[in-house]
Amino acid sequence: MTSRLPDPARPFPPLPGVTHRYVDLPGVRMHLAEAGRGEPVLLLHGFPQHWYAWRKVVPLLADRYRLICPDLRGFGWSRARSGGYGTAERVADVLALLDASGLERVHLAGHEWGAWTGFHACLRAPERFGSLLALNIVHPWPLHRRLAPQAWRFWYTTPLEAPFLGRRLLRHRPEFTGYLLRRGTADPAARSAADAAEFTAASALPSAARAGELLHRDFALRDIPALAANRFHRQRLTVPTVLLGGERDVVLPPGVLAGGERHADALRTAVLPGAGHYLPEERPAEVAAAARELFARTPLGTPGTPGPTGPTGPTGSVNPSTPGGS
Repeated sequence: MTSRLPDPARPFPPLPGVTHRYVDLPGVRMHLAEAGRGEPVLLLHGFPQHWYAWRKVVPLLADRYRLICPDLRGFGWSRARSGGYGTAERVADVLALLDASGLERVHLAGHEWGAWTGFHACLRAPERFGSLLALNIVHPWPLHRRLAPQAWRFWYTTPLEAPFLGRRLLRHRPEFTGYLLRRGTADPAARSAADAAEFTAASALPSAARAGELLHRDFALRDIPALAANRFHRQRLTVPTVLLGGERDVVLPPGVLAGGERHADALRTAVLPGAGHYLPEERPAEVAAAARELFARTPLGTPGTPGPTGPTGPTGSVNPSTPGGS
């Protein structure tokens, strides 16, 4: 069921050409922001944000693609039940959204948590996705010898994972959310004070604060043990994929992005010089260029089209790291 009624409690941030609607899915009333016409592209946001994280990318792609920007369950204007915040549940939400929208196959672009969801959606149902553009995220097959020394960078997730403490922190300490946004952004001019205030206020809503806590805790309880045990090594990525990182990403530095090629048919990694953890805001032109190149190489009407063969975007450089043992 689809509804076009806006949430009267909070107005949507204005973005020309964008329309809004709700889709009722199992366990979640999902909000969608949409723009453009053409091949469908699903854009999944990261934390602590919502659909508006793509505000700079949408105008650069809407001339050629139908852009669908959902708020993941519990975030933004999406409302959900108290559970279901694990990776498998988010993947189920994505597939249910495609079914409810009558979309057999789409391109997918994701940032951070949205990109992690994107990887697993492509592993679970590769026939539904023509390509994947993953931003500022590690793939499911990281090299332990490279990732383990960087574990200290995730210190901020510890209070977020704690039962009831995480949601209280997000609700009553908005300066913490603001700090996370500033810390991850290499270029302070990439996000206006008004935009930062939008994400901070949205993260303090009870539903988003709960979602933020449960999202991090479920990852700690389920995904991290799976990564440590190499459980994802049983799966192979067949969807053509480009993984973009930022040279100055304080959460996931370029060195941890290596090694995925061994577990994929067509995976290429590139690093944008001088960029941080929020590529859709810091480098929208490069993100849009990478998307256009990838999507053009993998049209939805031709399943199995080979993935990209070189760097993506005019300023992207292929990560020189070579895969090794884990």
